[in-house]
Amino acid sequence: MYLNVGADILVRKRDIIGIFDMDNTTVSRLGKSFLPKAQRSGIIIDAAEDLPKSYVVADSGGETRVYFSSLASKILARRANTSII
Repeated sequence: MYLNVGADILVRKRDIIGIFDMDNTTVSRLGKSFLPKAQRSGIIIDAAEDLPKSYVVADSGGETRVYFSSLASKILARRANTSII
């Protein structure tokens, strides 16, 4: 099964490590350091059509990717917990 994170980008549900709220995680020390490191590493994929509200961290075959989404983390989490795309 797949999760649509926006902009027609699908992520396999079994590859998802976590779904994070942009506002909550960017105020913590770890959150502040994670996203700039991910950007420098080139692992961010921007699926947000507007300002990102959340991001999804996924690992597929040892490759970590961070997907920015304009959808709220609660919406993505709800979609990820259903069997429908």
